Amino acid sequence: MTNDNAKQIFKDFSEFYSKAVEPLKAANPIFVRLDGKIKGDTRVIFAYFLYQDKKWKVNADTHIDRLKIAFDLAAKGEDPFVIKTLRDNKGEYLAIKGQPVRNSKIYIYATEIK
Repeated sequence: MTNDNAKQIFKDFSEFYSKAVEPLKAANPIFVRLDGKIKGDTRVIFAYFLYQDKKWKVNADTHIDRLKIAFDLAAKGEDPFVIKTLRDNKGEYLAIKGQPVRNSKIYIYATEIK
């Protein structure tokens, strides 16, 4: 059994941002990433949210400012994401509409619906 069950699942991206990201940033204004680190990869999952009938995991090395871009788009009533296929065709990830995919600093991947 993994520790995934301990991570919160939010009903949508906006709820995830307002209830998980905003309080974290308010408590830790110097944080650039969700995990508070400056660099390095992580497989640590920060939280989950539902989007287009799928559950998405947000890795802790995702940059907070990129999530803010997506949140601002969603607040305007726009769908902030584009679903892309991983290079190995074995999964999907989310990219922010209008943002370059290269060096995106946003790590959100589809998981199985449970």
